[in-house]
Amino acid sequence: MHRDAVPSRQRTTRLPGSADALAIARLAEGDPSGRLAEGDPSARLARGDPVTRPASAAAPLAVISASAQDAQRLAEEIAWFAPGLRICLLPDWETLPYDGFSPHPDLVSERLATLYRVQQHDFDVLLVPVQTALCRLCPAAFIAAHAFRLEQGKQLDRDSLRSQLTLAGYSHVTQVVAPGEYCLRGGLIDLYPMGSALPFRLDLDDDLIDSIRTFDVDTQRTLYAVQQIRLLPAREFPLDETARARFRGRWRERFEGDPSKASLYRDVSGGIAPAGIEYYLPLFFDALATLFDYLPAGTTLVLHLDVAAAIEAFWREAGSRYKLLQGNPDRPLLSATELFVTAEEFYVRARDFDRVDVATGASGAE
Repeated sequence: MHRDAVPSRQRTTRLPGSADALAIARLAEGDPSGRLAEGDPSARLARGDPVTRPASAAAPLAVISASAQDAQRLAEEIAWFAPGLRICLLPDWETLPYDGFSPHPDLVSERLATLYRVQQHDFDVLLVPVQTALCRLCPAAFIAAHAFRLEQGKQLDRDSLRSQLTLAGYSHVTQVVAPGEYCLRGGLIDLYPMGSALPFRLDLDDDLIDSIRTFDVDTQRTLYAVQQIRLLPAREFPLDETARARFRGRWRERFEGDPSKASLYRDVSGGIAPAGIEYYLPLFFDALATLFDYLPAGTTLVLHLDVAAAIEAFWREAGSRYKLLQGNPDRPLLSATELFVTAEEFYVRARDFDRVDVATGASGAE
């Protein structure tokens, strides 16, 4: 099938245990013959017909699972079946719709790293819980504009770096211990980039980066040297003066009353990211993106288990929480359609991709 043809849709059933992970791994690897091995558990499909991957075997897979637990399981099992695949997971915020607290910085760090990899086409299998796929995202241009690299042996202007880090949302601290923090101490610069497993220490010789080493946050001792590091924005939204002005203007357009009486409005105006600010993302951007906007052309979409039921359950919960929490003048709510992708929009956008539906169970065929 050619990429300009109508996207195909296939469905599998009767994949017990970890056979679903094996089937996805085989799909991601691509089979030169166009068929899965007859002896594989992943070939036990409805009516005995194995799933074949669409023509472009090099195209990546985006697996949308019905639950976060399944996404995590598939990430681990697919890596075991096919160690050579580049696998990444887009984690959920692990908050309920309209929650008044923010996701853990480690989750934000992993999300930004994954979105950057998807944007760079640096993956073979992307795993996303459907609840995460329904959340609208910052535009890809925002991440691209605030990502930059530092390399050993290159010139570095401290003032320029400080400005870049501040613009990207990093916090200046006395000791770096968490993602999104940095510290300047004479000829040493400690950085904990978002999406990185470890922080880095830059040793400067005047304006030249003499060395870059990772270090342990507990002992503050250096570990091993690297040649370069990549820095991503510290948050999924900007907090510079331009963004704050945009936020204030749109707040006044959408919500009635005196905005200065709302603590969330005052915090953002002062350059502070208050808890739960993620549910006001539309106020920072002209337009938000969806997961489908990040996926490269030619990606094969894999819907794992009962995604339709999970979407329905998510929207029931979002509607229920909106009714429960609306009416608080200190935290007025945006409509759910501004924050989340509707079921209709989800399936309309899914039509742009080749699609495979994966079901599991001991019995039953479509």
